[in-house]
Order: sequence, then C-alpha cells, then structure tokens
Amino acid sequence: MLNSISDLLTTSTTTEMMSLSTFVACIISALFMGIILSYAIQYKSVVSKSFAVTVAILPAVVCVVIMMVNGSIGTGIAVAGTFSLVRFRSVPGTAREIVAVFISMAIGLACGMGNLVYALVFTVITILALLILENTKFGEFGNASKQKIIRITIAEDLDYTEIFEDLFEDFTESYQLATVKTTNLGSMFKLSYDVVLKDPYDEKEFIDQIRMRNGNLEVSSSLVSTSSNEL
Repeated sequence: MLNSISDLLTTSTTTEMMSLSTFVACIISALFMGIILSYAIQYKSVVSKSFAVTVAILPAVVCVVIMMVNGSIGTGIAVAGTFSLVRFRSVPGTAREIVAVFISMAIGLACGMGNLVYALVFTVITILALLILENTKFGEFGNASKQKIIRITIAEDLDYTEIFEDLFEDFTESYQLATVKTTNLGSMFKLSYDVVLKDPYDEKEFIDQIRMRNGNLEVSSSLVSTSSNEL
C-alpha cells in the first residue's frame, strides 16, 4: 500500500506545462479583478492600505499557486500545509474583511483553473451585489443597529427610577438601567441605559422627549461596542 501511495505521489508531480502567454494572461487577469474588488470594498468603508493591497494581490497569488499545483497531489498537500501555517499566524478580522479575502481567493482559484470568463462574471456579480446592498437599508434593522447606549444627565432632585419609564416603554423593545453616577460635585446624576429601539428612525424624537424631561441637559446615544461583526 505504501508503494502504491509513493508511486501516486511520484507520478502526480509530472504536470502539463502551460504556455508562458497563458501563464501571464491568467496572472494579469487575476490582478486586474483583484484591484477592482479592492476598490469596491473601500466603498463606504474604511480599510487600511495594507488590507486593500492584500485583497488586490491575493487573487494573483492564489492563481499562481493553483497553476503550479496543476493536479499534483504531493504539491497540493504541501500547499495546504503552508496555508494552514499562515492562517494560524494571522489576526482574526471583521466579517467584511474575511469575506473579502474569500472572494479574492475564489477569483484566484477561477483564474488559476483557466476560467477567466467565469472569474470575471463572478467578480462583476459580487461587486454589483456589494454596491446594491451598501446603498439599500439591508441589515439596518437588525438587533445590532437597534442596540444603543443612552446616557442622560439629570438634576439631583429628579427621581430617575420613574421619570423616563413611559418613554422607554413607547420607544424601546427593552431597556435596562446599567449605571448611575453623580457628577458636578453631586448636583447631577449621569444615567446609562442599555436599550433596544423599536424603530431606529424614531431615535431623534426619543431624545427630544428625554430633553423635555431632564431640563434640556446633556443626552447622548451611541452604538453598543461588540465583536458581533467578527468571525
């Protein structure tokens, strides 16, 4: 059995050589589509220059790897081991960044297999889907966008346990008083609520109603900082 595996690995290293023009065409195509994808992921999003360059170059790198493997089982096993080492040395990114890396690898795989037309069609469809979803309200009404931290400053003579209850009942799905602390030498309280809004578009009206109760003192609203957008 060991001899048969050895023979298989030996014979699989003999690959069909491709022409230089085909090799260059695949690399240039992968690089071109990677650059387009890199520009697309920067639309309405802040990414580092190093990540943008990585997304642009990665399809060409994967393309070369696939062309060099070209059906060789032994080479394929070595490449898989190399990629696993690189994975464990990398820092986990956001969901958007990881998806961009997978798209880049898919483009590189398609180009490496010689399917340049399919790779171009996949790139165009993916970028169009990305642009459409970015310019619509898709995902804006999920729990992550409705979860807010409301901070309210009130005078010390107000009873914070009941003064805002009816407003929270009207504008939020759930709420909880997280922290209470004194400020301005004890003459004021700062309240912090964890809330889930019923409708994000009612946030301004919600804040205006609070200002009418707290004497137009400071009110702030911020998103909850979580790692939910990381994979």
